[in-house]
This record gives sequence, C-alpha cells and structure tokens, in this order.
Amino acid sequence: MKIAICPGSFDPVTLGHLDIISRSCKLFDKVIVAVLVNPEKKTLFTVEERMELLRRCTKDLPGVEVGSFYGLLADYAKEKHATAVVRGLRALSDFEYEFQMALTNRQLNPNLETIFLATQAQNMFISSSIVKQIANFDGDVSGCVPNCIIKDIQKRVEESRRESL
Repeated sequence: MKIAICPGSFDPVTLGHLDIISRSCKLFDKVIVAVLVNPEKKTLFTVEERMELLRRCTKDLPGVEVGSFYGLLADYAKEKHATAVVRGLRALSDFEYEFQMALTNRQLNPNLETIFLATQAQNMFISSSIVKQIANFDGDVSGCVPNCIIKDIQKRVEESRRESL
C-alpha cells in the first residue's frame, strides 16, 4: 500500500489544500492529512477542531485519514509507514523553504520522498493567513474555503473579536 502524508497547519483548510489533497488521492492508496501540533503558534482553531473541519471537507475523498502529529514529520512518517510527503507549491517563493524541508526529511528518513504538486492557478493566492484576514474584516471567503466550513470560520472570528475586547 502506497501511503503519503499531506502535512500542514490547516488553520483553516482552504480550497488550495483540498486541491492538493484530492490530487494526492489519485496517486496514493492512502493519504494521511496530518495537522501539525505547534503549541507556540497562535491559531484560530484548536488541533481537534482543525481535524474535525478536515474530516468534514474530505469525507468524500477515498483513502483519506485525518491525524495530527507533534515533532518531526520524518518520525511521524515512519510511524505511519508513509513513503511520501506531498506538498503544494503556490509560487517560486514556496519552493526554497519546501526544498530545504524535503532535504531535511530525507536526511532524517532516507525512505521518505517529497512530491511537489503545483497548485491550480485559481488557488495561487489562497493561504490560511489570507482567509483569516479576509474573515476578520467580514469579507467573503467563499472563493477560498469549502462552503461547509464558512460558518465555522465566521463564528470563530466573531468569538475571537469578543474575547479581545
């Protein structure tokens, strides 16, 4: 069985993320969408909430499993018997960082390959940070995230505003 990991923070999951995940499903028998646990990063959603949003967004994709990990991706891949990491590239600026991470992961786990998928043109501008910024100013995020999570984003942004007052 060919297993790949699509790692990320997914705070929140975007249409760009889903594009890479769904295309990965065509290449691998199993795709583990892995939420990185980083306690030092301030996120809009908790790890558990991000995993639930991902489950809702990927429920119709064959072979997708949603999980989370803390620590090194190379170690998580060994634990899950994954032989590939799939990363999306939006622009040339993404490549330098992603290439460095791919080489590091390969050094730590020689059986782990990194596959880069170029994003579709309509998703090149989308990032979780942009989504949060648009939502924070009550903008329309419908062209950036799956419809099934728009209300979750709006609700959380509103809660964050109330907490900061």
